[in-house]
Amino acid sequence: MEKVPGEMEIERRERSEELSEAERKAVQATWARLYGNCEDVGVAILVRFFVNFPSAKQYFSQFKHMEEPLEMERSPQLRKHACRVMGALNTVVENLHDPDKVSSVLALVGKAHALKHKVEPVYFKILSGVILEVIAEEFANDFPPETQRAWAKLRGLIYSHVTAAYKEVGWVQQVPNTTTPPATVPSSGP
Repeated sequence: MEKVPGEMEIERRERSEELSEAERKAVQATWARLYGNCEDVGVAILVRFFVNFPSAKQYFSQFKHMEEPLEMERSPQLRKHACRVMGALNTVVENLHDPDKVSSVLALVGKAHALKHKVEPVYFKILSGVILEVIAEEFANDFPPETQRAWAKLRGLIYSHVTAAYKEVGWVQQVPNTTTPPATVPSSGP
């Protein structure tokens, strides 16, 4: 990925940091309630992601041409992918006590998205931000600052592990899709 001014500070701030026991419990408690409605929450996250960042759809042949949120919500392929995303997140959250397992799961996800799907790693940062938005809305009255900080820390941990996997496989930034208007390509900022 091309370096931009100030990116080192961003990377340093997002570097993987272990969660404390209290932070793990806060994340797991929030997640348990969210994961109870796994498919619908996952679909809501992906629909928001694709509506707000339509350039991300270029990686999904089955639903890249869908424009309407309702059409996306009803897509069996999108619903299936939402379940896979939520399942991977569930494995990470359930194993926060085991850094090696978390690293292993995220390495597999990162390598698959780098080698097989050719997805720019910045989309993981963007998607994790959308996940935090949805959690904050779901638990608007029960998402205290310390829980928000724990989730932000988890976001950094996920991004750090995924980008490490990209670097491990020698990821080189892909040439932008010429059909994607420049205004829809997400920035690498926070």
